[in-house]
Amino acid sequence: MKAPLKWLSDFSDINITPKEYADAMTMSGSKVEGVEKMASGIANIVLGKILELVKHPDADKLQICTIDAGKGNLQIVTGAQNVKVGCYIPVALDGAVLPDGKKIKKGKLRGVESNGMLCSVEELGYTKYDFPDAAEDGIYLISEAMLKDKFAEKDIDLELLGTDIREVLGIDDTVVEFEITPNRPDCLSIVGLARETGATLSTSFREPEIKVAEKAPGKTGDSVKVEIKDSTLCPRYAARVIRNVKISESPWWMKERLRAAGIRSINNIVDITNYVMIEMGQPMHAYDLDNLKGSKIIVRQANKGEELETLDGSKRALDESMIVIADEDRAVGVAGVMGGGNSEVTASTKSILFESALFNGTSIRVTSKKLGLRTEASSRFEKGLDIENAIRALNRAADLIEQLGAGEVEKGIVDNYPVHYEERTIELQEDKINALLGTDISKEKMVSMLEVIGLKYDGVKNKVTVPSFRSDVEGMADLAEEVARFYGYNNITPSLLKGKQSTLGVKTFKQKLEDKIKNTMTSCGFYEIYTYSFTSPDIFNKIRVPADSDLRKAVVISNPLGVDYSVMRTITIPEMLIVISRNYNRRVPEGRLFELSYVYRASEKRINSVIGIDESNLPKEVEVLTLGMYGKVDFYDLKGAVEELFSAIGVTDYSFENETDNATYHPNRTASIMVGGKKAGTIGEIHPDVLGNFDIDTKAYAGTIEIETLVENCNSVPQYKALPKFPAITRDIAMVIDDEVMVSQIEAVIRQRGGKILENIALFDVYKGKQVQEGMKSVAYSITFRAEDRTLTDEDVSKAMHKIVDGLRTNLNAELRE
Repeated sequence: MKAPLKWLSDFSDINITPKEYADAMTMSGSKVEGVEKMASGIANIVLGKILELVKHPDADKLQICTIDAGKGNLQIVTGAQNVKVGCYIPVALDGAVLPDGKKIKKGKLRGVESNGMLCSVEELGYTKYDFPDAAEDGIYLISEAMLKDKFAEKDIDLELLGTDIREVLGIDDTVVEFEITPNRPDCLSIVGLARETGATLSTSFREPEIKVAEKAPGKTGDSVKVEIKDSTLCPRYAARVIRNVKISESPWWMKERLRAAGIRSINNIVDITNYVMIEMGQPMHAYDLDNLKGSKIIVRQANKGEELETLDGSKRALDESMIVIADEDRAVGVAGVMGGGNSEVTASTKSILFESALFNGTSIRVTSKKLGLRTEASSRFEKGLDIENAIRALNRAADLIEQLGAGEVEKGIVDNYPVHYEERTIELQEDKINALLGTDISKEKMVSMLEVIGLKYDGVKNKVTVPSFRSDVEGMADLAEEVARFYGYNNITPSLLKGKQSTLGVKTFKQKLEDKIKNTMTSCGFYEIYTYSFTSPDIFNKIRVPADSDLRKAVVISNPLGVDYSVMRTITIPEMLIVISRNYNRRVPEGRLFELSYVYRASEKRINSVIGIDESNLPKEVEVLTLGMYGKVDFYDLKGAVEELFSAIGVTDYSFENETDNATYHPNRTASIMVGGKKAGTIGEIHPDVLGNFDIDTKAYAGTIEIETLVENCNSVPQYKALPKFPAITRDIAMVIDDEVMVSQIEAVIRQRGGKILENIALFDVYKGKQVQEGMKSVAYSITFRAEDRTLTDEDVSKAMHKIVDGLRTNLNAELRE
């Protein structure tokens, strides 16, 4: 696959040298076979114009040209007979170098001074295949129309003469040739390689912008019908109709890109199909609609003994193993290989049908081999293409038709799509991926690497959705390969196989964290308890769980000890309240209790493909810390215990938010615990009705925290800070604010506006009474400022206080109290 860098740069930014780019792409899995700088052997060859031609006085076959090459007029003697006055030509100046290494020097020919040489395409290192408009034998005459089109903003004679011929002819690009493995047909396209480029270089990736105006009056569905005889051989066939077709040469930019990709320009219609195939990886074909009998496309198997003359002029004997495209009377193309001459687009064509289809790869490979006919299209079809790309490619071709003024597109698409594509999802098992690779990559980093290449992650289901163009990604090992490619193989530290190592038994990080949690809770005066993991289905009613809550979807035990122990618990609060009730009713006046245990929640159906066992009934185990207290305590005792725990295990990114929709708790004395931006648990006062259900006639407080969230957000390594060298300055501030505004909101504004010199804030007063308007409250803080590198001045602190006051007024509508 040849990929011109200019074309690639339309869809991804390449900000390194071609050599660095090739190395980077090879290391990420897209092997580069070579890097070719087009016309690299050319030097000092420019665009010139013939001003005058006279015969050589001493040679009948030589002419003396006066050339304008941008730096004054030159005299050059040539033997070419196809040059004329006013022609634009490539001029090799004195000191020029040709691709074969030959150097051009000024000299004399038959006694007449010659200051260079006029060049043919062969002397530039190309052939008529690359430049179809070149003369069979003679100097390359560069089209004035092309120059005006390409360099529209420049005056050719005043500004363009003397310009490097590589820029003029578009041969100044660099082409990278990739070796594409059979499992990656998506990379047989500029767009696919651009996607890989963006992921490899951590730059952007842009899809082609496609807009189809559909200016023709008719509808494609009325103009043509499509019938598929066997959907296993052709799972999708889409078509568009183009009217008022104008066959002509393609514009310079399309010719240049096709030439760089190794494709010969033929005419605008054929070039569009080739352009879309190279850019988007979808082979296409154009049929002369007027030559399709019955205006109908039938995709079928070839009849025994059927023949078809293909576009290369050869008669092909077909058999029943081959797929053909036919009209009502005959075959008009060998599907996925080559079209037939009986439906070829010619200069007289007025209406065409664009085909964008998917064919069975095995059938195309067998057909291609039997016919001895391998084409760019067949090499792509046999590898298996993206079925969802067919319509995008068809619209891209229609878009180009309108851009080039090559015809008018009818409205709508005929899309025969019998069996639709079903997305594949794979569970993201980061632990297994890290174990397989010998790495320690976070799930977040894995997700970012996968999403940049089009794999979408669902955090709720913990699954990766594989896009239709990546049919090679089938399981966990394939996800691991994608992670390894973009993490960088050279970044993976070599390690011995686990089975070859002697390891010392140590506790895991999670086990050490559990020990730390238990020690901290014990130091806060809590006693550890153990309760059963199975419970009664009636327990959900006792704690007022809503009827539609997922918590009621408990796993039923097949051989329970009794009804009271017939389901696995999905929440631990009932067991904690049972323990509190037992202790309270046995005249224990107060208690602080905790439990580190699991709840079991029904998971989505899972199949263990390795051993063939249906695991749909296995629940998901979630470890939780459950807290409970009663007696001479209130909500803030429980909140303080949680804050002490977070301090001990190094959780810093947390906050408490008001929670009013949990029926188990008191609606105005309950808080959600947010850790790392997501909910980790709930604490609060148990609702009086719930307490009554458990025969508890005193206030009780409880809460749960999921351990997995703490594992993800804790840092058990203490962070030490040197003692301050400079004095602190303390200012008090009191404000009247709406009663609904939480203290955490006030503190967030103070921290945001306080700047680097803010050291500490301390709430010391909250007042509601006669002196404060109803619905409002007075809140007072002591704010401490200190700088690490200097003694603060009153001016420094006043500026910070001004920003804080302004922020409180603007964001929370607070009024400062004098």
